[in-house]
Amino acid sequence: MQTVTLNTGIDMPILGFGVYQIPPEETEQAVTDALAAGYRLLDTAAAYGNEKAVGRAIKNSGIPREELFVTTKLWVQDAPAQENTKRALDASLDKLGLDHLDLYLMHQPYGDVYAQWRGMKDAYREGRAKAIGVANFYADRLVDLIVNNDVTPAVNQIETHPFFQRTTDQELMRAHGVQIQSWGGFAEGRNHLFTHPLLSGIGEQHGKSVAQVVLRWLTQRGVVAIPKSVRAERMAENIDIFDFELTDAQMAAIATLDTGNSLFFDHHDPEIVAGLAKRRLTA
Repeated sequence: MQTVTLNTGIDMPILGFGVYQIPPEETEQAVTDALAAGYRLLDTAAAYGNEKAVGRAIKNSGIPREELFVTTKLWVQDAPAQENTKRALDASLDKLGLDHLDLYLMHQPYGDVYAQWRGMKDAYREGRAKAIGVANFYADRLVDLIVNNDVTPAVNQIETHPFFQRTTDQELMRAHGVQIQSWGGFAEGRNHLFTHPLLSGIGEQHGKSVAQVVLRWLTQRGVVAIPKSVRAERMAENIDIFDFELTDAQMAAIATLDTGNSLFFDHHDPEIVAGLAKRRLTA
């Protein structure tokens, strides 16, 4: 598995397995199958409600802890946010059955971000999180956090797919030593991604599926990807992307698909901000 080196010096697999929208009752088997297929980066979140199932799969896998790279995410915390961040991390570690995370991400750029970040820095300095980062931070919020803190996020996980390519964001992150990570890499099939003629044509040239072309496109750009599936055969297909390379012409052709806009929701929309910022997890 190819890796990227984070600004903390640790290596992160460039391709992992995400469990967003996998029901808790299906998550343990899905993660078990993913680990059997060779994935070692696992990405979950407190807000997904399936950390316990991820933890059971890890425990039962027999894979040494040092071979795994486990990520979870902090949801928006009430005041005192710094202290509540510690409690949220404790809860996630307990559900996962782990004594540390490889990466802890702030899930949304809302609430008392600076107090939350101080709590995350505490976790990093204590070794309970080997790296800390953010998710869904647009360039302005990311730079503001960087210039006002002594610890730069190691990762920013953002919507990134062929229809919203985030090249300018990636350049800015690279300049500040932040690793870009994609969520929604398949755009959840929107814009007919899996039957798109351009992507299908490129796949035919390599004997690969559209999904494999998209994952190759992401990782060839240096973007960490975390595709989700509950089908073992699809997991095996998704990880089989390191035996071919897209040409410069193919990369340029895919670049023409960029719309420059989200296919899901706008983090600058006041209604979206209000809804996400006010949501609280129950347990």
